[in-house]
Amino acid sequence: MNALFIFLGMIGVPQVILIVVVLLLLFGGKKIPELMRGLGSGIKEFKNAAKEDQPADAKKEEDKKE
Repeated sequence: MNALFIFLGMIGVPQVILIVVVLLLLFGGKKIPELMRGLGSGIKEFKNAAKEDQPADAKKEEDKKE
């Protein structure tokens, strides 16, 4: 827990700005939205696949909630 707090505490506003600048230099302004769309669709597919792999009991409970 303490190690995680130390790691997350090291990332601040200057580091985020530096990461954004490096990404802009590497990929350019036009390519970044395409990369983010691809990342978002990948996360969406992962969530859908995780829902499909749920046990039958969990699916029945979700159906009852809806």
